[in-house]
Amino acid sequence: MSEAPQPTIAAEKQSSARVLPALILAMLSFSVVQTAVVPILPSLAKELNVSASSITWLMTANLLSAAVLTPLLGRFGDLRGRKPMLLISLAGLVAGSALAVSTHSFTWLVVARVLQGAGGGVLPLAISIVRDELPKQKVTGGVAAISASMGVGSGLGLVATGLLLEHWSYKSIFWMGLAFGLLAVLLVALRVPSDPVTDKDGGADPLGALTLAGWLSALLVAVSQGNHWGWTSTKTLGLFAVAAVVALIWGVIETKVAHPLVDMRMMSRPAVAFTNLAGLLIGFGMYGSFMVISNFAQTPEKLTHYGFTATVLHAGVMLLPSAIGSMVAAPLGAMLIARRGPRLPLVLGGVLGGVAMAYLALRHSSEGDIYTASAIFGLGIGLAFSAMPAYINGAVPVEQSGIANGMNAVLRTVGGAIGTAVMAAILTGDTMKLPPQIPLTLPTLDAYKHAFWAAAVVCAVAGAVPFLIRTVKPAATVAQGGAADQNAGPELVKTDA
Repeated sequence: MSEAPQPTIAAEKQSSARVLPALILAMLSFSVVQTAVVPILPSLAKELNVSASSITWLMTANLLSAAVLTPLLGRFGDLRGRKPMLLISLAGLVAGSALAVSTHSFTWLVVARVLQGAGGGVLPLAISIVRDELPKQKVTGGVAAISASMGVGSGLGLVATGLLLEHWSYKSIFWMGLAFGLLAVLLVALRVPSDPVTDKDGGADPLGALTLAGWLSALLVAVSQGNHWGWTSTKTLGLFAVAAVVALIWGVIETKVAHPLVDMRMMSRPAVAFTNLAGLLIGFGMYGSFMVISNFAQTPEKLTHYGFTATVLHAGVMLLPSAIGSMVAAPLGAMLIARRGPRLPLVLGGVLGGVAMAYLALRHSSEGDIYTASAIFGLGIGLAFSAMPAYINGAVPVEQSGIANGMNAVLRTVGGAIGTAVMAAILTGDTMKLPPQIPLTLPTLDAYKHAFWAAAVVCAVAGAVPFLIRTVKPAATVAQGGAADQNAGPELVKTDA
């Protein structure tokens, strides 16, 4: 492994100004593309002449691709260089967007969404690059900004979708993804330097990669299609069983091979394992809540006596405060991590998410309630996202940073898939009786209340998880010789936690 030379003071500002905006844009590109299709799935089903259950494959395929490719790209980044893998990740996003723009076939659109899922590798790779390239005192802020950009992009994607559909067809959404992706590729190619840290002694683990892809695929397909197939159907239970068996085989393989894709000892450290659990729960809360709030806002008030009969654009605007909240959370989270460590922002993230959803369960009669809850929720999600990489980077060596953050991103994705499936099951499990001439199936108000409470509980549990992790102190407080190093920044030290 080769280590990076320490940047000179004169080069520090230039390095931060050049690298960080390119990485943030790359993260925004993926998160916008991933969520932009969510509010238009019903209209896409009509446009492409497919069933409501089939159209969900546009999300399932993307989640599955992102879950499988994120850790692989993260690990290859550790082995062979982060910048080349980041460009490959973005190239997949661009290729998928270009294919989506050019086709009218549902099958090819699913393929396009699979290609776009390669953009999931941006998060772990960008975090690793920040850790390599930025001066120590700016690492925490840079990582927080990139991680919180996931929540920012998700909120902006929902608004942009509505705005584009007001004037153009659904193709405009994929044109947006293509433009974002091309700009991100250009900036990364020009501004991100060659990698200073690579693990030359590491090796590939094809069997580990194959089995990881196998159990993730089985799990995500079962979760995503469970509502359509039935949770007790043979297909659903069979896939859950396959996921469990293959995951066990994968775990055994990873403990035996010389160069594992995922170091299970690293994954079992409390600072990593419990942070991944928090990531799963926060992913559940974010994706599930976005879906529920969007559906609630678009419910026709005259038929149900709740909701706001909002257009896709209006519903997206109601979620815009969540993006603003996540923007505010990035510098706030970095400041809290520098002063108190990552526990406080992760706890606050879960608590604020729970408060926002509990608020909606109790108050939901005015648009102001949605705006208020959305802002609080976005602030919480942003704080949680900024804290998780800080915990992980403090517990793993530099050469494992990509795969460690990649697995955390995978568990956020898995949590999101579980969250949307559970929320959909809650909403479809209690529907209203409407006149036969109205071809709609709408949830009752009680169903939405139960969904909000479920999200609140999950977020609250996520806020409690950090108390299971031993405190990790900022590097400035533990410099060699017992005295604080005045030049050390808030980057976390490696720990056995």
